Amino acid sequence: MSAVYRFRQGVRALVSWTQPVDDAQAAQYLTPPLLALYTQMRRSERQHSLRVLHDLLAAGYTQPDLLTAALLHDVGKTRTHFFLPEKVLVVLVKAFFPALYQRWGRAADENSRGLLHWRRPFAVSVQHPVWGADMVAAAGGSARAVDLIRRHADPLPDSPQTETDRLLVALQLVDDQN
Repeated sequence: MSAVYRFRQGVRALVSWTQPVDDAQAAQYLTPPLLALYTQMRRSERQHSLRVLHDLLAAGYTQPDLLTAALLHDVGKTRTHFFLPEKVLVVLVKAFFPALYQRWGRAADENSRGLLHWRRPFAVSVQHPVWGADMVAAAGGSARAVDLIRRHADPLPDSPQTETDRLLVALQLVDDQN
């Protein structure tokens, strides 16, 4: 991702409190238990999810599991704090030291969620797709929506072979633009 994209993303997060969030639009696509997960997300994450949803709809996508994944792909970030300065640190380490980013993110486990553990932001960044998929599955999300959420940060398939892979490509492309 480009530095311009990351800068825009940071500015959006900083001013998110000034922007409205149309949670009623999310309610059109989520069951009550899934909507409860969605409303746990930070304001900036909900705004991001709604932008992803809007762009998928504008591109003609209507598949319900994809729209669910659009709204909940980052819900795993709610399992612990993930502050903007930590996001900046994670982005920099990921850009300049990708092997360390992966190692620090995977090495952190459930016990590292404490506020002072230095690996926590890396764990959130690396593991939030799996955490979110587990949360959505527990709330009754479909198997395909869970799969899309679990895989939304994985490398894109070279040539999508399945309908789920094609939906994943669409989700990732729109997520990366937002």
